[in-house]
Amino acid sequence: MRPLIAFFLLLLPAAALAQALPVVELKAGMHLIRAEVAADYGSRMQGLMHRKALAPNAGMLFVFDQAAPHCMWMKNTYIPLSVAFLDAQGTIINIADMQPHSEQSHCAARPALYALEMTQGWFAQRGIKPGTKLGGIDQATARR
Repeated sequence: MRPLIAFFLLLLPAAALAQALPVVELKAGMHLIRAEVAADYGSRMQGLMHRKALAPNAGMLFVFDQAAPHCMWMKNTYIPLSVAFLDAQGTIINIADMQPHSEQSHCAARPALYALEMTQGWFAQRGIKPGTKLGGIDQATARR
């Protein structure tokens, strides 16, 4: 019984972080995205680490303090992800596919204020490419 209790206690920090993050609804054309907002240093560092799955059309929006050529990696991340880097207006700059547990950096092609991580292939399967503007991005900055 004690090992089972210890196991659940280990899960609490990741679960608490996931529940504590605000959620915004973004739009990419006719596609809706439910994105958890990681807008502070701690939540950006944790990101989607240790998660085993994402719900359909769910992701994480990283809101940075300033536009810069930010980079992402996949240390301790189990889910293959695609990351879209966005400018201050919510327009996609570039998209990169990332492999689980990789420390390879994937960077914005030019200064980005946001990065949106979705299940790998989500953008490509919907024909969403650089130049696409996401609606609802203003909600994310309002929740900071």
